[in-house]
Amino acid sequence: MTDPVAVVRSLVARINGSDWAGVHALLHANFRRHSMAAGGRGEETAEEFVCFLQEEHVAYPDAHEVLLDAFAAGAQVAARHQFTGTQLGPLGAHPPTGRTVRSTYLAIYRIEDGRIREAWAEWDNLADLRQLGHLPEAG
Repeated sequence: MTDPVAVVRSLVARINGSDWAGVHALLHANFRRHSMAAGGRGEETAEEFVCFLQEEHVAYPDAHEVLLDAFAAGAQVAARHQFTGTQLGPLGAHPPTGRTVRSTYLAIYRIEDGRIREAWAEWDNLADLRQLGHLPEAG
């Protein structure tokens, strides 16, 4: 049996290496990512998720993720990630700012047959947009 946390660690390493084919290979044929963050539609296929990551890499060419914590319960992994990147490309309708964002996000992964079958991910979009200067600071 594959260690579910090792699968998530491998995902992070492949994302950091811009290994999009490797990311896709880790995703189950019936993969779905559930997220409303970053203007998400609520559910993405493997192809849509990889496209999201590629677009994110255009916005943040120096993007880097760190897996801060990961805990497995059976085939599920609860994880806390940290994302850091400098916005040098467009982010949706937002032009590049040259500012760096550091954001923590939470995700739950379900591993099936050694691959990621489902993922749920959420983060604070408003805080990210404030760090980048696209929204005024709260207060």
